[in-house]
Amino acid sequence: MKRLIIAAATMALMTGAAFAATDIGTIKQIDSRSDAITLDDGKTFTLAEGTEAESLKIGQKVDVTYTMKAGKRVATKIVVTK
Repeated sequence: MKRLIIAAATMALMTGAAFAATDIGTIKQIDSRSDAITLDDGKTFTLAEGTEAESLKIGQKVDVTYTMKAGKRVATKIVVTK
């Protein structure tokens, strides 16, 4: 029984980490109404709470860390790169 609990806890921790992903690209479009950005590869990311679309600019190269929630990519971290 103890092994089953440990295995289940380990699997839960591994599963949570598996959903985080990253993407690198140039901002092609900014939708400030829905707080979302679209990169040059066509992927759209909804910005997480605390990130404002107004702080980003079209043409900036960014490194986006995101998770999938309800079928949408939610950007948890955006770093402007050069």
